[in-house]
Amino acid sequence: MNEPLSLILPLGAGVLLGTIFFGGLCCSVRKGVSPRRTAFWFLGSLLLRMSFGLVGFYFVGNGHWERLVLCLLGFVMARFLVAWRTRPPGENQTRSAQEPGQAPYFR
Repeated sequence: MNEPLSLILPLGAGVLLGTIFFGGLCCSVRKGVSPRRTAFWFLGSLLLRMSFGLVGFYFVGNGHWERLVLCLLGFVMARFLVAWRTRPPGENQTRSAQEPGQAPYFR
């Protein structure tokens, strides 16, 4: 396999793994706020997401630490991507648009 492709594939796999992991976390938090079966949702989601992530990292790494680092980088990038996509609509303000002297997120 040529060098650029061998670097892009683990990065893309990390983004995919991270999107599934953090997207599943977002879904489980939304489901878990209801009073019915809260522990079931959180524990089941944790076990499913962790096992999927660990198996994915195992197969992507395949004994090469460089692939693991790139996969981890993609995983962290996906965390910011999912956090940005699942943000409530009113949180798009910048610091300059807020009142002077007011700390962000503390209203």
